[in-house]
Amino acid sequence: MSLKVGIVGLPNVGKSTLFKAVTKKQVDCANFPFCTIEPNVGVVAVPDERLTELSRVSKSKQTIPTTVDFLDIAGLVKGASQGEGLGNQFLSHIREVDAIVEVVRAFENDDIVHVSGKIDPTDDVETINLELIYADLSVVSKRLEGLKKSMKAGETHEQKLALSAFEKVNVLLSAGRPAREAALTEDEVKPIKDVHLLTAKPLLYVVNVNETQLRSDFRISSLPSELQIPLCVKMEEEIAALPDEEVQEYLDALGLSMTGLDQLIRASYDLLGLITYFTSGEKESRAWTVKRGTKAPQAAGVIHTDFEKGFIRAEVINWQDFVELGEVGSKEAGKLRVEGKEYTIQDGDTCHFRVST
Repeated sequence: MSLKVGIVGLPNVGKSTLFKAVTKKQVDCANFPFCTIEPNVGVVAVPDERLTELSRVSKSKQTIPTTVDFLDIAGLVKGASQGEGLGNQFLSHIREVDAIVEVVRAFENDDIVHVSGKIDPTDDVETINLELIYADLSVVSKRLEGLKKSMKAGETHEQKLALSAFEKVNVLLSAGRPAREAALTEDEVKPIKDVHLLTAKPLLYVVNVNETQLRSDFRISSLPSELQIPLCVKMEEEIAALPDEEVQEYLDALGLSMTGLDQLIRASYDLLGLITYFTSGEKESRAWTVKRGTKAPQAAGVIHTDFEKGFIRAEVINWQDFVELGEVGSKEAGKLRVEGKEYTIQDGDTCHFRVST
């Protein structure tokens, strides 16, 4: 599975520059609103040292990482839900993503105009989030109206569940709260998922700061700290332009442990409850992404749907044991486990699936 992340924010907050930095893909970053009309898409390899080590030990001919799709979505403005700027054209693109990264500007720069004429991260967050709420409120209101009309001719169990779900979400949205906060039952989740509400999606904030703010770990006080990633997007752009072999040296000089991309990927994975397992051999070493809690047959099905149907067992070695001892050595040391259909895949498992054909 490939994770799809939409990058949103007001114009001129650093969205497209961040996109260019993390994807190493040139996009138009002209200094005026709405320069990004169609969503730019970049497929980014997820850096994972575990995969590199597995490939080295297996002497793999190919090393295939898992990927993240980043969508750079044009700048939203106040009134976007009513069609201001390029409005709903952009909002429709956001509905296609798994998670939203909202870029918020905290740095001062007189040469880069702010659409509202002032630097106020809290106000910017409120503007964007309210536009997403208004857009969802329109969808939910229409769905409620349609449901109530159709139920006059007779009610089904599914309609009652949908009505309950949409009414709960409608109350929240009307109060200016996101749909993700709704206390839905397991059965009520499906009708909400089916309409792809923007505020039901997991959300991370990238706070675009200057180097001084980055060193002081600047945060927006009105937002949960764990949902914020302070990044100096200008610095990330510089890192992206470096040869791979110079990146770590640059990070060490700045006292940083990882690039902004690494931070963004890890935070996105945690937010969506994703983990990585591996397959490794002479032909290839490969990383696979699954939801935390995935059973072995379903994990095998990510490789090929027939693997889930024909699943017999999984031969599992922790990646560290595999790197230290090799596949044969791990077997001889009793580090290989044979797991059945009820086994839950763990982050870092190296798997060999046995299936019937």
